[in-house]
Amino acid sequence: MAVTARSTCDCANDGTPMTPLGARMRELRRRRGVTQRDMAAALGVSPAYLSAFEHGRRGRPSWAMVQKIIGYFNVIWDEADEIGRLAGISDPRVVVDTSGLSPRATRLANMLAARIGELSEQELDAVSALLGEIAARRPKQAKP
Repeated sequence: MAVTARSTCDCANDGTPMTPLGARMRELRRRRGVTQRDMAAALGVSPAYLSAFEHGRRGRPSWAMVQKIIGYFNVIWDEADEIGRLAGISDPRVVVDTSGLSPRATRLANMLAARIGELSEQELDAVSALLGEIAARRPKQAKP
């Protein structure tokens, strides 16, 4: 299977792709002049764990870890919400359960799983934008 070269990437210095939250954490660390080792020590995890987390070799962080990250960077309101949102979309091992859905839903999930690695960054952005537009047209559901 041929893979299209990606034009841009949220990547580490070695070219390893990062999760959305990992990329944001790296940006915050750089702005504050903090090393990964220093942050790991403050969070009570190993530098290897933090690196693996940022690069998608660990699952989505727990709520408690997200709170530690928010506290570590001392961010409030919108920025804290953004970190929480990014944590929610940073699971590198997503499972899409289409049981009980239509055959079209299962087909779409399988197509995406089979081809996501072939998509360029622009194509990924286009698919994300389309799904965002569809979601925006739907009525908002009240939270209990």
